[in-house]
Amino acid sequence: MLDLAKYTKELSNHLSASSNILLICHINPDGDAVGSQLAFYQYLISKGKSVEMLSPNYLQEFLKWMEGVEKINIFIRDRKAGKELVKKSDLIIMLDFNQSGRLGELEDVVLESSAKKIVIDHHLNYKPFADLLISDTARCSTAELLHLLITELNQGIFRNRHYAESIYVGIVTDTGNFEHGSFTSETFRIISDLLAEGIDKERVFNLVFNNFTTDRMRLKGFALSERMVVIPEKRTAYISLSKKDLQKYNYSKGDSEGFVNMPLSINGIDFSAFFVEKEGFVKLSFRSKGSFAVNEFAEKYFAGGGHRNAAGGEYYDTLNNTVAYFLEALNKEAWKISKDK
Repeated sequence: MLDLAKYTKELSNHLSASSNILLICHINPDGDAVGSQLAFYQYLISKGKSVEMLSPNYLQEFLKWMEGVEKINIFIRDRKAGKELVKKSDLIIMLDFNQSGRLGELEDVVLESSAKKIVIDHHLNYKPFADLLISDTARCSTAELLHLLITELNQGIFRNRHYAESIYVGIVTDTGNFEHGSFTSETFRIISDLLAEGIDKERVFNLVFNNFTTDRMRLKGFALSERMVVIPEKRTAYISLSKKDLQKYNYSKGDSEGFVNMPLSINGIDFSAFFVEKEGFVKLSFRSKGSFAVNEFAEKYFAGGGHRNAAGGEYYDTLNNTVAYFLEALNKEAWKISKDK
């Protein structure tokens, strides 16, 4: 278990010694990354700190309603300005990732910076690149861990509705509104405290989970009816979407959010895979129920990682070849999926 007091003290020392702080999320930021970034920003500016925010690329549409999101600089929109933000910073805090490759085009810019670097995260398989790692893999989200750190720093809960809303978004998105993930009784105690700040949970739920286009709904139906393959003897199902499929339904960033979870609703399916064809590679997402460790599967076969029941990776080949390679890997590992059935 993380020694919260120890790491809070180290974090406090770095914050006190810094004049210009830069908060960075990972490429293709999700609700946990953006929520954590915005929450930390709210706290730091309340303490009079000079803070900027930077994302390697564009945010997903369903997160753009969040308070302060317009203050997040987008590196690929203005690379010169992004480099200047990194250059002038004396402390860089990276949230919700633990490998420098997750910085995308920002990777070399950040690694070459002389600023002190801190990572706050909850994922496995850290590859060292920062001066300080604050990580607790038992937490359901980086937002949950960050809230505990800020509560310790603040010597009590930080009372701010926009902060509370950002932490809430981080937790509910990384747990699929508490359908998966390593949430605990402490998570729900935190949620109780956040709700006490006046969060409208129905509004947040609708903005996060019920805020999609007609095209997205049609894509979802198409994915289930035409692109889902069920392999009952291996307790596995997968969905694959080509670039042509995405173009047909006017795909926007974030439209496939949650698709990987859908096959797990099928009785007898304990492992779900989702493939999306990108330019020159295929992005993979994995989810599981029970003891099958998809993070180990992702790391072994797809240079990826994540959590036991939620992970991802990439494969630099065609979509068809990626699916074929996945099926080969599945044949080798399928016994693990059903070993305790």
